[in-house]
Amino acid sequence: MATYGYVRVSTQRQADEGESLAVQRRQIEGYATMIGVEAPKFFIEEGVSGTKPLSDRPAGQELLAALQPGDVIVCATLDRMFRSALDALTMVKAFKEKGVSLHLIDLSGDVAGNGISKLFFTIISAVAEAERDRIVQRILDVKRDQKRRGRHLGGKRPFGFHIQDDGSLIEDQREQAAIGKIKAMKAEGASLRTIQAALQADGHKVSHVTVNRIIKQ
Repeated sequence: MATYGYVRVSTQRQADEGESLAVQRRQIEGYATMIGVEAPKFFIEEGVSGTKPLSDRPAGQELLAALQPGDVIVCATLDRMFRSALDALTMVKAFKEKGVSLHLIDLSGDVAGNGISKLFFTIISAVAEAERDRIVQRILDVKRDQKRRGRHLGGKRPFGFHIQDDGSLIEDQREQAAIGKIKAMKAEGASLRTIQAALQADGHKVSHVTVNRIIKQ
């Protein structure tokens, strides 16, 4: 069984001055002594933002690669290790399944394996669900704003337009004329296949699915 300490500071200034790193190390060493585990080997994240998931940080990757069943991780606070409740929920579940204990000093102990783990998971799951809802809402808000401003929302280029470097759409006059032809032929009762064939004869490589989507716009 190995004991690992994980410490992180967000800015290079903090890393260079070392104050925050030293405080975290002392807290972890004292806690390890208190719970009776061996002196920890430290994984130190210097000048790394907490916005990155643990698995995307250099020292975080090294820590995860070193873990074996029965190992103990000690970290001073929840926010030193995880970027969000979603990240925390995912990683702590993985630790628990692997038989690794995670002690967060600010939460008073092992959040992966003892009596407080059920409370931790209940709280963190609720926070993670709220985070997921906020993320979904932000994505919808961005898409609505992009659509309102005539920006491309991703995926295949829409027929009839070119995409500018800033994501805005500019009309392709030749394809816009083809759109007019599609709608005129449909109004005259032509089938999708007939319209598609007519456009392909004009040099437009369009599928009947694209033709149908244009008709419904």
